Amino acid sequence: MQQGTIKKLVSERGFGFITGSGEELFFHHSSVQGSFESLSEGQAVEFEIDSAPNAKGKGPRAIQVKGV
Repeated sequence: MQQGTIKKLVSERGFGFITGSGEELFFHHSSVQGSFESLSEGQAVEFEIDSAPNAKGKGPRAIQVKGV
């Protein structure tokens, strides 16, 4: 698993961004292991990177996100 830090959370829309491994990655609340509401900006997290393009053709994103 990769490690990083939550850079920004958009709680009302259910997504956020993680910095780590030299890039900024999008993550969706459905990718969080546990409760999305338990996460906070600046928190350390572990995650996997899904590099397959999503339905909108956008690139890598974080999956299996969990707080450390």
